[in-house]
Amino acid sequence: MTKFTYPSLIFSGPNGKIFDHPRLKLTGRSGERLIVPDPSELVPLPRGSQLFTLPGRKPVGWDVETETFNPIKETRIGKRERQFNAVAAFLPPGYIRTLLPATQMRGEAPILPLWAYSSVGWKDGKFWATGVFIDPNPHWDPKYFGNDLLLKRKVALSLKKESGNRLLQQLSRCALEYHCFAAKNVFYRRWECPLPTSPSCNAACIGCISLQPSECCPASMERIGFVPTTEEVVGVALPHLKEAEDAIVSFGQGCEGEPLMQWQLLEKSIRKLREETNRGTINLNTNGSLPRKVERLCEAGLNSIRVTLNSPHPKYYNRYHKPRRYTFRKVVDSLLVAKEKGIYASINLLVFPGFTDREKEIEGLIRLIRKTNLDLIQMRNLNIDPDLYLQAMGKGEGIGISKMIEILKKEFPSLQLGYFNRTKENFYKNPPSSPFIKRLCRKSVHGSTEPVLSEPFTLREPQGKR
Repeated sequence: MTKFTYPSLIFSGPNGKIFDHPRLKLTGRSGERLIVPDPSELVPLPRGSQLFTLPGRKPVGWDVETETFNPIKETRIGKRERQFNAVAAFLPPGYIRTLLPATQMRGEAPILPLWAYSSVGWKDGKFWATGVFIDPNPHWDPKYFGNDLLLKRKVALSLKKESGNRLLQQLSRCALEYHCFAAKNVFYRRWECPLPTSPSCNAACIGCISLQPSECCPASMERIGFVPTTEEVVGVALPHLKEAEDAIVSFGQGCEGEPLMQWQLLEKSIRKLREETNRGTINLNTNGSLPRKVERLCEAGLNSIRVTLNSPHPKYYNRYHKPRRYTFRKVVDSLLVAKEKGIYASINLLVFPGFTDREKEIEGLIRLIRKTNLDLIQMRNLNIDPDLYLQAMGKGEGIGISKMIEILKKEFPSLQLGYFNRTKENFYKNPPSSPFIKRLCRKSVHGSTEPVLSEPFTLREPQGKR
């Protein structure tokens, strides 16, 4: 039987090149605990991934001879001793990372921009990451979003026809400047269309991608600075609902605050849209802070709701989301109201290896599912500096993302697990099965490869803008 060989640890040089280590192997982190990945959770780096160097962070690898985890302090390349940084992967939509990059902080380490950092290594001429493909929805394959020249022409044509629609102008910026897949869909007239409406929010999430305090990391995008009119919302949403394939229009986007802060606009827009057409799916991505307003939107014609949370426990929910003038109880009430009104209800679970898979978190999640009778858990990677998040959430150990998935599938056979919003035609259909991890990670696995220095690969430090 052929002995499994692990990917090599990779690290970055000061000139933006990366190399694989001749002896140390890929290592990951579950929270603060260092782990050698189980072979079952290693996937070839998917198309659409990005590689980042992690400034101020030493890479840590597994020494198979001494069975120890060793940080790289300085490494000799040629005749010179150099200091190197850790490298991480950012996986494309549909993939959930299972381990964080294994790093050791230097004293001058800056806070990392808001990306979801995954461990990554090198083997057999390719990069390998630790992750699971949780949702095989083909609409989000990166191959559909790379033709920037065609996109620019379509954006210019749309703006020429609707020059006065500020919402369309906002979405053109999201598509061209931030490379938002959903915003690009608007101009291709296909699939899910975003409808940002709210410049304000009643939460102050640590990892908010549209607003950050100046002393922290840069936001990934600039928050919308105006409230669109009903006519502007309908002007974007109605043609999409009428014409797009698998049409979804979604309130609550990364470039805005909380859409329920503009519930009256949403209610008017939904009613107007449903007066014009029953085609397509109207969805709300929200923090669920105002259950009575959710009820009104359901009555207006809303089809689905997705409530975002990092934890089923008020203690940890409050630490991350920092709610203003609402409680976690209101969040749960919004899910209950949605189900009472016959709305398809899901949660946007912000997944973080070593926290989300802690036993108490899983137990709390099971209670929440039973209480609310959820239809779907959308598992999304939490975009945040790992050490910043653990500083807020406290120490602890996870049992493994794969094990968590297995437990949920066993407890709730009909519960859907995924990554993306769904059309109303597919609310209760089981999608094609996607592979997920079957075993927990192991430490004492021996294997070796011939010492090799891979061809340098250029990468960059993670930036705030997407």
